[in-house]
Amino acid sequence: MSKKNIAILAGGDSSEAVISFKSAQQLADVIDRSLYNPYTIFIKGAEWTVKQDGVQDISIDKNDFSFQQNGQKVTFDCALMVIHGTPGENGILPAYFDLIRLPYTGCRTFTSALTFDKYATKKYLEDEGVDMARGYMFRKGQQIDTQALVEELGLPMFVKPNASGSSFGVTKVKGADQLQAAIDTAFTEGDSILIEECITGIELGNGLIKTPSKALVFPVTEIVPKKEFFDYEAKYTSGMSEEITPARISEEVTERVQELSSHIYDVLGCRGIVRVDYIYSNDKLYFIEINTIPGMSPASIVPKQVEAMGLQLRDVLTLEIEDAIARF
Repeated sequence: MSKKNIAILAGGDSSEAVISFKSAQQLADVIDRSLYNPYTIFIKGAEWTVKQDGVQDISIDKNDFSFQQNGQKVTFDCALMVIHGTPGENGILPAYFDLIRLPYTGCRTFTSALTFDKYATKKYLEDEGVDMARGYMFRKGQQIDTQALVEELGLPMFVKPNASGSSFGVTKVKGADQLQAAIDTAFTEGDSILIEECITGIELGNGLIKTPSKALVFPVTEIVPKKEFFDYEAKYTSGMSEEITPARISEEVTERVQELSSHIYDVLGCRGIVRVDYIYSNDKLYFIEINTIPGMSPASIVPKQVEAMGLQLRDVLTLEIEDAIARF
């Protein structure tokens, strides 16, 4: 049986490009090379290039996502999406692959666009009885009555970009005098922001993948940041957070988390590996966000959950790739 060519897509046009590279590197290392020929494709703006050790970068032909090497045309059987942020996680690249009819991992175009917008996702899940922090969305140029927000939501509160990941631009506001600066910071990451009440509790993350033949809901991870909250530094700096898998919660709460993650996955129409984040407070699970292209670097949560489940990341990756190809 001939091996399938897999394009591992890395980079992107957001602050998360550096995390994307680390994720792509790990997946290139663990992918089953008895089944696949992996190629890392770097995407930055209009530059789409094949990165190979000891070989000059080769441009991708965007007409059919192919490239020429040694006089031969190389095409792909599947694109492995590892671009956090735009244009991968927000649906732009999925739409392109839909147009050229190339299988790709992860969520379809609509689900990617929907889930990248935190406010839209919350509105979508409202009717499902999912508990969420109270908050408001604002677009750039809107007048924001900071005093009214403090009175209604209380302090501390969170200000975050509405469409961004890896906790870039997120501020935990403790005083009313800090709110405007936090708003300005969040707007550096995009044109809309969320301002939400602060729910105090245990932060939890739960990864999963569901295919027509198999559902893998991974163990739950408890996240204990050494800082005020799980910001970029806490996520990606060694020793800045403690990530405990399985989480120090009861079996009953663990089951509730996993069942809710599975339900949210289905309601949103997800595909591939995702991670759902919560705050557990006063016996309620508050949905924070869903990551449809979660970090897959050695420091990331999902690979640790896969290991804790007694599985090999290589095999879970194979499941995701083969499902993407079979269902396209």
